[in-house]
Amino acid sequence: MSTTEPATAGGASAPSDGGPNYLSHKQILVVLGGLMAGMFLAALDQSIVGTALPRIVSDFNSLDKLSWVVTAYLLTSTASTPLWGKISDLYGRRPLFIAAIVTFLAGSVLAALSQNIEMLIGFRAVQGLGAGGLMSLAFATIGDVIPPRERGKYMGYFGAVFGLSSVAGPLLGGLLTDGPGWRWIFWINLPIGLVALGIVGAVLRLPHVKRSHKIDYLGAAVVTAAVTTLLLAISWSGPTNGWGTGTTIGLLVAAVVLAVAFVFIELRVAEPIVPMDLFKGRIFSGYAGFAFLLGVAMFGALIFLPLYLQAVKDLSPTRSGLALLPMIVGIFSASIPSGQLMSRTGRYKIYPIISAILVSGAMLLLSTLSLTTPYWHLAIYMFIMGSGLGLSMQITVTAAQNSVPRQHMGTATSTMTFFRSMGGAIGTAVFGAVLTSRLKVHLGDLVPQAAQGMVGKLAEAANSVQALHMLKEPMKGWALHGLVDAMGDVFLVSLPFLAIALVLAIITPEQKLAGRNDGPKPAGEESLEASAAGAMH
Repeated sequence: MSTTEPATAGGASAPSDGGPNYLSHKQILVVLGGLMAGMFLAALDQSIVGTALPRIVSDFNSLDKLSWVVTAYLLTSTASTPLWGKISDLYGRRPLFIAAIVTFLAGSVLAALSQNIEMLIGFRAVQGLGAGGLMSLAFATIGDVIPPRERGKYMGYFGAVFGLSSVAGPLLGGLLTDGPGWRWIFWINLPIGLVALGIVGAVLRLPHVKRSHKIDYLGAAVVTAAVTTLLLAISWSGPTNGWGTGTTIGLLVAAVVLAVAFVFIELRVAEPIVPMDLFKGRIFSGYAGFAFLLGVAMFGALIFLPLYLQAVKDLSPTRSGLALLPMIVGIFSASIPSGQLMSRTGRYKIYPIISAILVSGAMLLLSTLSLTTPYWHLAIYMFIMGSGLGLSMQITVTAAQNSVPRQHMGTATSTMTFFRSMGGAIGTAVFGAVLTSRLKVHLGDLVPQAAQGMVGKLAEAANSVQALHMLKEPMKGWALHGLVDAMGDVFLVSLPFLAIALVLAIITPEQKLAGRNDGPKPAGEESLEASAAGAMH
């Protein structure tokens, strides 16, 4: 038996068993205020840390661990997103959203107090745990209160949040790093987070249907172990011990075994955190794969742009933050118009296709960067990249939400976020390993035979931007040249992932977005519609 909780958003009535409880435009705006406050917190942290990373790893003399500062954050946000979504389906979005903010703020305080790179990596993991909830719960709540056909125009508001945080983040990160120090990029989360907490507590009142529940703690533990084991193999054991060693092979085998075990667990438990039935529909499974592959390219490559600007172009953190603006403008200028068009037409298939093409082109162009590449060339490449990302960031989530029964809305949304974050975590780890290994190879090719003994020293100097700039010629030229060539390899490695993403975007069928007056979607209907759509295509 389920009982209805009468909490409302601006006077909205509680949902009935007969269909969705969509809110009016005025009510939606009230709810969006709370969601945007929480999302701004997580989005700002993603962008504010990027420009400070070169200074952070230089202070701790650990460029080889740069990817782990990002990977730890992505790991916990990835592993936790299905659990956030599932628990919010059972207990309601609001209390979980508040818990996510509190967790994020706790991680921010601890990260600001870090005394070494290992502590920072650990506390970034705590931040990621909260961020996973902030992102997935915000999109799940949108799915609760806004019809699929109308979501595009409201996604513009979220595009504005991402645009504002993306513009403010790199600039603010640079100013704080150059000024009071990089620790302030974490301290600044406190006032922002407290404001978000106040707004969410005051305005985020949502209807929720209570029902009996069982939490899949075993599944959550196994999927976390699987992701952690895989990333340890890619980021640590492979580059450090070698890819053919027993430790690396053992970790990879363990990751596969745990992933298979997770699937079996989810097929048997009463309340799986990731219902396997979701993947019977070609739309959901297609866009989950697309989100994963785009996440590999997006997160994996973007962390190296601030490094290029600060190490090779010798820009300060503040100026490197400003230099990233073309990419932000690209995201902003593509996401809002595409969302509006999607709402008008109810169609969306073309946008992921164009997205994959643009991001692939941008990666190919970025692979040509050299020591002498003019900034205006880089600005064009970044704008193309941003435009490609902006065309698919929210559209794939909307398409997936539209394709599943409403009782799985939170789980479906968090699962999509899971796959995108998982791609980002793997991409960051893989590209970090590629950068480290290819740097030594390129240095070996660049350094004259008589000076080969310096290759190890130059690779070690690359752990710190300041150390690179303190090198004397010709050693500095060799080191920077090797670093740029290794970055080119990183961007090229993303192309096979993007090629598969393009194929998925083309073959995934389209299901026209449901409007406000459309009835509820019965379980299993998506699979039939997807099959019919696939036949038509």
